[in-house]
Amino acid sequence: MFLLSRPKFEDEFGGTYVLIEPGKFTMGDLVGDGLDRELPNHEVEIQSPFFIGQRPVTQMHWEGIMGHNPSKFQEGWSSGLRPVDSVSFHDCIDFINKLNKYHNSTPRLSLQGIWRLPTEAEWEYCAKSGTETKWSFGNFDGDLDDYGWHAGNSGASTREVGLKKANNWELYDMYGLISEWCQDNYRKDYTIKSKQNSYLDGSDTYCTRGGSWFTESDSTRSSARGQANVNKVSDGIGIRLVWEPL
Repeated sequence: MFLLSRPKFEDEFGGTYVLIEPGKFTMGDLVGDGLDRELPNHEVEIQSPFFIGQRPVTQMHWEGIMGHNPSKFQEGWSSGLRPVDSVSFHDCIDFINKLNKYHNSTPRLSLQGIWRLPTEAEWEYCAKSGTETKWSFGNFDGDLDDYGWHAGNSGASTREVGLKKANNWELYDMYGLISEWCQDNYRKDYTIKSKQNSYLDGSDTYCTRGGSWFTESDSTRSSARGQANVNKVSDGIGIRLVWEPL
């Protein structure tokens, strides 16, 4: 159930972007059964508003900007509405650079802004959407089927975006379907991530979040963390966009 409808805008490829307001939340495992890399939990301040994709980037959107579709799962008439997969971190940065050039002076809600990846803190803030449970809907994994595609229900494939229930902030597919690149380098001790801004240390390993169509339910929790090399191409990794007002 949505607490309140949030301001949104749409792009030219069918994507919707939802306003996320500043606030504070506790990042990390709050239930007691997460991995060490989800600890210690710590307070994070989101200092500036941003808009985040209501759904992951689709194959149709990617192909419209890049001119090709790298995804493994292209079968069926509705494949364009599946999330793009098999994209490396560098591929995503190239996509975003072209997207910013494509939308160079396009105002959104009378504002100017830029496209980018979410920081790891922003991603978890959105996934938790004001909750302190394993998932935004609670702690019982039996309810996960209503909110996400994972190893237990995906049929070994991605599906169209937005088919499951949204979380409290009107965001779909935060759990499973496709893991999503974040803007930060991965660091096991992530207490340094106490603010909204991204953490960069020059390494070749970046954060991924959300789990995917082939992961077990535990890997889809709001606080569950993933990592991948910048050149990693996987049919379980895609992208969700952030639009930052300037």
